[in-house]
Amino acid sequence: LLPMQVRILKSKLHMAAVTATELLYHGSITVPEDLMEATGLLPFEQVLVANCNTGQRGETYVLVGKRGDGEVQLNGAMARLAQKGDRVIVMAFADCTPEEARSLRPQVAILNEKNQIVEMVSGE
Repeated sequence: LLPMQVRILKSKLHMAAVTATELLYHGSITVPEDLMEATGLLPFEQVLVANCNTGQRGETYVLVGKRGDGEVQLNGAMARLAQKGDRVIVMAFADCTPEEARSLRPQVAILNEKNQIVEMVSGE
């Protein structure tokens, strides 16, 4: 048998509030540095963004935002995914072996409407 890889949730920002959109930009989502650190998101890491208000989903990459400012901005084509005030879920995944997957514990930050962490969940 060939070695198998599975895709497992690694990082999640749950219910982030979109604070701005910028259509005339090269694309991405800007996330405050402190939220990235709390969940293990890396600069330029691929993420799936799901809009809780509309059900739309899109893939992009993460840009580092200003630490502590609570600004979550969708840029470029992703700006069409949401409008200011929409709540989104930002998810990053890791490819690993089934053995590695058993020990991986996703870092999940549940956010309030100001994009402040109200709860951290590991292994949701």
